[in-house]
Amino acid sequence: MDTIDAMRVFVAVVERNGFSAAAQALDLSTAAVTRQVAALEKRLSARLLNRTTRRVSPTSIGAAYYQRCVQLLAEFDALEASVGAQALQPSGRLRINAPVSYGIARLAPLLPGYAERYPQVELDLSLSDRQVDMVEEGFDLAIRITRQPAPSLIARRLAEAAIVLCAAPAYLARHGTPARPDDLSRHACLAYSYWAGGDSWQLQGPQGEVSVPVAARMRANNGEVLREAAIAGMGIIAQPDFIVAQALADGRLVPVLADWRLPPVGIHALYASRSHLAPKVRSFIDYLVERLGADAAGPGSG
Repeated sequence: MDTIDAMRVFVAVVERNGFSAAAQALDLSTAAVTRQVAALEKRLSARLLNRTTRRVSPTSIGAAYYQRCVQLLAEFDALEASVGAQALQPSGRLRINAPVSYGIARLAPLLPGYAERYPQVELDLSLSDRQVDMVEEGFDLAIRITRQPAPSLIARRLAEAAIVLCAAPAYLARHGTPARPDDLSRHACLAYSYWAGGDSWQLQGPQGEVSVPVAARMRANNGEVLREAAIAGMGIIAQPDFIVAQALADGRLVPVLADWRLPPVGIHALYASRSHLAPKVRSFIDYLVERLGADAAGPGSG
């Protein structure tokens, strides 16, 4: 930046035909202007100005250098203006990672509204239920459904999802309906591979909180697969409401143990760093908070 400043001083001296006039225009002392030009000439090993008691004029080398300085400073100013505008206006590619089922059921319907509001942002959505390495794989933002976001990332809570215990009427007709949480251990259960509780389901109800060991007849790393298996009568599932809501509404699945609930899980937007958060990331998170109607107090570490 010292070189840029010196170039600006030199251009001002040439255009105003003197050190004093340049100093006044730049709000500097005449001595400071003189020192800047002298340092520039020393660094370039060339005399840029002819100095007399009455006027200052560029040498032949100085005149050529002046022309290039004008061009370079104009380009530099345009570059800064462009970067400044981008720093304020959401733009560029936004790489998002989200769980498959949530991405399809809840996130996808929101994307057209965001794209219409911020047309300069290019959305790049990757759906995967595995825990991606955001920095290593180049994601700007990840949506996670979890009770405990990774402490190494910044998390903003967007909403929460209820976890519903349910099964197909045909399964319950064949195997009976559980009357209390302990009954689950004697039923075929369909387990989510990434379930944080492992082979136990923690339920809350009239008698407080209980942990029930379950026997997994089937495991899958996708909730929609488990939902379809449950509809086919394979067993009991515990899945977020956005996965099973329609099947419950049309009777293909029915709630089990209505007085007992698994604790809800939070839906979070995760990003790597709070400092210099890109407008495209901030605008997308704010948009999700607005559309999902979450009570989000602001960014906070998980």
